Amino acid sequence: MADYPEVPSQASTSDPQARPRRDMKEVGQEDRFSDSSGVLFEQAMAQTRMAVCLSDPHQPDQPIVFANRAFRRLTGYEEEEILGRNCRFLQGAKTDRDAVARVREAIENEDVLVIELLNYRKDGTPFWNALHLGPIYDSKGNLIYFFGSQWDVSDVRAARAEERHAREMARELSHRMKNMFAVISGIVNVVGRVRGIEDATGEINSRIHALGRAYETTLDEASVGVIELGPAVKAILEPYAVGERLKFLGNGVQVPFSAMSLIGLVLHELAGNATRFGAWAEEGDGQVKLDWQRHGGQVVLTWIESGGPTPGGPPEETGPGAVIMDRLVAAARGTIEREWKSGGLHAVLTVPIEGEQA
Repeated sequence: MADYPEVPSQASTSDPQARPRRDMKEVGQEDRFSDSSGVLFEQAMAQTRMAVCLSDPHQPDQPIVFANRAFRRLTGYEEEEILGRNCRFLQGAKTDRDAVARVREAIENEDVLVIELLNYRKDGTPFWNALHLGPIYDSKGNLIYFFGSQWDVSDVRAARAEERHAREMARELSHRMKNMFAVISGIVNVVGRVRGIEDATGEINSRIHALGRAYETTLDEASVGVIELGPAVKAILEPYAVGERLKFLGNGVQVPFSAMSLIGLVLHELAGNATRFGAWAEEGDGQVKLDWQRHGGQVVLTWIESGGPTPGGPPEETGPGAVIMDRLVAAARGTIEREWKSGGLHAVLTVPIEGEQA
């Protein structure tokens, strides 16, 4: 087994958990095989679903001397085509030479190695093999075999590749969206100056920036379809820099990526109102508690202000921010309830996510 096709994995001889080497020479008596238990061991190896082979390091070119049924099924070779050959016959055109060298080094050092290798079946089809390689000693500590177990991890590697690709695409999308928000904000500023409505454009841009923060924080997680709500909420509200005057009470709820634009805009409106009129107004020393919980097919965010100016009830006129917020919530089939209490505004946003992965 001096040569073996491979591709590097995370585990190797540098992993303390994968280096029993010298300890393997000191196996306790209760773990040793007598002649009868050796027969049972051989039968167990023959019948296990894990592909297993043994090679003899004392014969020229270290040939395989045992290969179980699972090994034959994995590789497509018959027993007579396996026994007496070095494991390199499983290598192929795209087998990583550096990985082969790592396997050879582990054998020379009588070490344990866990590594992913690109192997080839008898019919020429490639597969990724998670190889666990290690020495076997007799009762006197003499090396007698090398043990190798194989596991086809092709599907696992394909899933990893898909996830990496999705994350790369998410990062690219994040970059493009930042540029898009910057362009939109610039257009709004130019139009505002030309028409002399700088105050209105500032208000519009604040909403654009709120959307940008919501998406920027969550795009890296969008590849898996759901995002952690907590980090996203904190990023959306971070620009308000209110420190200890904002308490987060939510747990580890996950929400669909598509829900973040609505949540981001609503939180921006609530925070803006708290800064201008409520708990975070300059003349007050109030606090806001923000909670979020998953309830069945819904996520519920609760915004509670306390210690701010006592509101006189609902505003006589509904501002544009509230109108935008109400329309977006209704379009998403959600609800938002507001109650003006003595300590400040209490608001509950319900966002339906039933049928979404969470």
